[in-house]
Amino acid sequence: MSASNPGADDGPRDSVDRLLAGWAAARPDLDLSPVAVIARLGRLGRIFGAELEATFAEYGLNGADFATLVTLRRLDQPGGVSQRQLMRELNLSSGTVSTRVDRLGDRGLVSRAVDPADRRNSLVTLTAAGRALFDEVTPAHIETENRLLSALGEDQRGELVCLLRTLLVSFEGSAGEGTFPRLGLRLAPAHLTLDARRAVGLSDLVGLLVREVQPGSRAERAGIRTGDVLVRAAKRGLRSITALYAAIAGSAAAGALSMEMMRGENTSVEVTIDLRPQPGDDLAPGNTAPPAGTGAHTL
Repeated sequence: MSASNPGADDGPRDSVDRLLAGWAAARPDLDLSPVAVIARLGRLGRIFGAELEATFAEYGLNGADFATLVTLRRLDQPGGVSQRQLMRELNLSSGTVSTRVDRLGDRGLVSRAVDPADRRNSLVTLTAAGRALFDEVTPAHIETENRLLSALGEDQRGELVCLLRTLLVSFEGSAGEGTFPRLGLRLAPAHLTLDARRAVGLSDLVGLLVREVQPGSRAERAGIRTGDVLVRAAKRGLRSITALYAAIAGSAAAGALSMEMMRGENTSVEVTIDLRPQPGDDLAPGNTAPPAGTGAHTL
C-alpha cells in the first residue's frame, strides 16, 4: 500500500488504481496522492451528474432547470426573486439566467414581472405549476442521490461530508456567524497561500496567509501582521479554516488561543490571542464578509 493508493490491498481496485499504476511506472519520482483524490472526485461527479440528469429528464427538466426551481422555492420571497439575486445565488451571468428563466417561463413554471423598485431589473416567481412540479421532482431527486450513495453507511457518509465541507469551504470562503470571538483577520486558504508565496519567491508552506489585520482587533493586539502565515493553533496544524475554527472552539473556555506563524522565509513567531468575550462578538460580519467564491475567510 502507498500514500498515493491507500486501501488498494484491502478490496477490489477501481479505474483510478489502474491509472495510478500506469503513472507510477512511467514517473516513479512523482507523488501521485493528489491524483488519487482529484481523479476519483471527477469520475464520481460525471457518474452522479449523468444519473441525476436522467432523473430530471423524466419530468422534462435538466439539472440547470432544477437548480433554478430549487433556488426560487428556497428563497420564496413575496413578490418574486430579483433576477440579480438569482445571478448571485446561482453564480451565473445575466444572459445565462435570462435564458433559464425564459425556458421555464415558456413552460408556465415561472412568471416574470418588472421590478417596481428598479425597472431595469425583473422579479421571477414560481407559478402554481412550477411549485407543483418542484414538489413532484424533489422526492425523486433525493431518492436518486440516496441510491447513488447506498454503498456508504451513515457514519461513512458523515465522515465524507466533513471532509468535503472542509475542502469546499476553502474555495468558497467564509465569515463567522452568530456569537464568535472576532479575531479581526482576513485569511487566504492554503492553496492560495502557496500561490502567493511562490509568486514572491518564498518556499512552499502550508497554512493560512494573513491578508488583512483590522486595527484595534484581537489579532493586532497579539502582534499578528499582514503577510504572516498561520501554521498552528492550539497545537493543531492549520491546513484549513475548519481547523482554525476547531482550535478557537477548543480554546474558548480557557480564554486564550496559542498561535504559531511564519513571518517571511523562516522567522517563526508565537503569539497568544485573547478570546475572552468582547463587545461585537455576537454581531454578524456584515460588510466584512468576503465575496462568495473568493476563498477569503473573515473572522
